[in-house]
Amino acid sequence: MSRTPEAAGVLPDPSRWKALVFIALAQLMVVLDATIVNIALPSAQQDLGISDGNRQWVITAYALAFGGLLLFGGRIADLWGRKRTFVVGLLGFAAASALGGAATGEAMMLGSRALQGVFGALLAPAALSLLAVMFTDARERAKAFGIYGAIAGGGGAVGLILGGFLTEYLDWRWTFYVNIPFAVVAALGAYFVIREPVGSRNRSPLDVPGVLLSTFGLVALVYGFTRAESHGWTEAGTLLVFAASVLLLLSFVAVEAKVRNPLLPLRVMTERNRGGVYLSLGLAVIAMFGLFLFLTYYLQVVKGYSPLKTGFAFLPMVVGMITGSTQIGTRLMTRVPPRLLMGPGFLAAAVGMLLLTRLEIDSSYTGLILPAQLLLGLGMGTAFMPAMSLSTHGVEPRDAGVASAMVNTSQQVGGAIGTALLNTIAASATTAYVAAHAASATSPQAQRLVLLESMVEGYTSAIWWAVGILVAAAAIALTLVTTGRPNLAPPKGGAGDGAPGDGDAVPVPVLAH
Repeated sequence: MSRTPEAAGVLPDPSRWKALVFIALAQLMVVLDATIVNIALPSAQQDLGISDGNRQWVITAYALAFGGLLLFGGRIADLWGRKRTFVVGLLGFAAASALGGAATGEAMMLGSRALQGVFGALLAPAALSLLAVMFTDARERAKAFGIYGAIAGGGGAVGLILGGFLTEYLDWRWTFYVNIPFAVVAALGAYFVIREPVGSRNRSPLDVPGVLLSTFGLVALVYGFTRAESHGWTEAGTLLVFAASVLLLLSFVAVEAKVRNPLLPLRVMTERNRGGVYLSLGLAVIAMFGLFLFLTYYLQVVKGYSPLKTGFAFLPMVVGMITGSTQIGTRLMTRVPPRLLMGPGFLAAAVGMLLLTRLEIDSSYTGLILPAQLLLGLGMGTAFMPAMSLSTHGVEPRDAGVASAMVNTSQQVGGAIGTALLNTIAASATTAYVAAHAASATSPQAQRLVLLESMVEGYTSAIWWAVGILVAAAAIALTLVTTGRPNLAPPKGGAGDGAPGDGDAVPVPVLAH
């Protein structure tokens, strides 16, 4: 005899969907923060007297703390409880944002950004793992992850709009203060609404060597790519940082294979489907971060758009992502295998990116940039939704936090690689173009034209690489992700029994506050 949803450990519908509202709100805040500060950075730099050399650390301080501590944050969520970790992460993020908004100098700003990264590393994996253990019915999981995927994909573009509005009409400090109401509302809602499954925690002792090796290894990796952008890929210090990163991460894998209670059980990342998700998502984010960077500069510097107008220019991508995730992905996820959403989704995004290789100084927004963004958004939204759901495919509830941290880590490292790698490619192409055409530019007007043409040449050269990266992401998704479509019927013996198979929901035990 089959059991009721409550007996199988499933939250009542109202609680589950109310919880999703607050989890989605928190995710929106974290994703917004990844781009909203970029728009405000020139104004903040001028007000606080931050030098050009140290300007990048406003972004890098956050990226290093967030990327380096994600695995630790995921395991803390498994050990300490996802709801508790989620609430603490939100309140800490709010406090760090208040500190950033009130910054009176460079040190205070950089410290607040690092603190934001620390609490973001607690918050992000806790949010995704809460979804993993609360939404176990295939159809409901598709809807929940459709919403989550749309926010994860489109939130960055929304951040550009909000950042432009706040910077232009209020003050750059509001790009920090705006996080506070998001965080407080989400924390209060989560505290009163979320009910986490009892027995889903991993109460094993914390793997301290694993924590240290993974944190320093990931920090070195993210810093290596950041340093490569400013100092060069072959500079001695850059090579030393990369070597240290490889040594630390290899040592981490060796330790995890031997210790009794590893920080990251190797079964989490070596399972074929999850491995395919981590790799393909990481590659896709490399391409997307490059696009945000180059298209923002193209619209503002080449086309002369204001920060607010630039933000609104990204709206078609947001619309495409929301449509792809909530309409295409959600409707098809229970009908086709995930690879048939991820692969074509990344390919559609690659076609959109391919259109942008035709950028010129006088390119039409409505004739070229708008359709390219729509394709990019539809493709990425369609691919992100099943990818987010599969990131916790088949994991035991006690490993949900660290599995969620892995997908966040792949995106964070992908973002660092994308910014450094594609920016380096663009800079090289720009320099080569200037060297080839500078001699023929004899008037100030001609020199400005060459400068703008060289910038566009750099952007399109990097975008060609982004096209190839998206095609590689599609190939990995189609090759490695082999799970079938989700099984809508409960497993034999009732929901929640047995080990999860392809597409089966992760079993969770009885709920309590």
